[in-house]
Amino acid sequence: MTETETPSRCLENRAILVTGAGDGLGRAASLAFARHGAEVILLGRTVSKLEAVYDEIVALGAPTPAVYPMDLAGASVRDFQDVAGTIGARIGHLEGLLHSAAALELLTPLAFHPPEDWERTLRVNLTAPFLLTQACLPLLKAAGRGTVIFTTDECAIRPKGYWGAYGASKAALNNLAFMWAKELSDTQMRVHVLDPGPARTGMRLRTHPGAPLSAWPLPDALMPVYVQLMNPDTPVTDQVVSAAEWLTGDSQAEARTGTASAP
Repeated sequence: MTETETPSRCLENRAILVTGAGDGLGRAASLAFARHGAEVILLGRTVSKLEAVYDEIVALGAPTPAVYPMDLAGASVRDFQDVAGTIGARIGHLEGLLHSAAALELLTPLAFHPPEDWERTLRVNLTAPFLLTQACLPLLKAAGRGTVIFTTDECAIRPKGYWGAYGASKAALNNLAFMWAKELSDTQMRVHVLDPGPARTGMRLRTHPGAPLSAWPLPDALMPVYVQLMNPDTPVTDQVVSAAEWLTGDSQAEARTGTASAP
């Protein structure tokens, strides 16, 4: 699948909230959604990065985005409720939510994992997606075919040593996402779990400093999958969607993404 195969305005009139929008895959997804007509709400902790993405979207001639600075690690329940309240008051609707923000401080044996890093990582990777989805759920349900995409990792399915809180949080996130899907199966909501695989991001460079850059695709190369999953016409699946399999046309991946019923 290539991005040209996706309808050019398939996200028109849809408001989409993206966490981790200032960098990496979140930044690339924000730009891709905007190119396809979406009004993007950029959520992240670094204002300067969010403003840079804002400027890029405006330069595209896409719908004017919104910027919402927030540090997920320190956000309270009320902070997440305020996000949803602000979107409802200023935009009036929300059709999509992409959980792209992630914390991975270091790879280390569990015996030496700093407790403060453990708690922060679980807060960003697991608790924040739960609280933000919960807060935005009324808006997403009101939209009809609202879509939520949770971003997972291979280590969530195949546990690896040294991945610590990141691996544990992603495994729990998978279960959280599929619980949401089951509980929303009698609605028009769509819940997807996406494994983008390795990509040329700052996080990947930190965890694999010796690997050649050419071994990983740029974030932009993965965006056809993000756009298609955010497209309300794409049916849900009861399995993790692998970006690599989808982009290479793997037959089993195609079958999985054609599953019509929620898990």
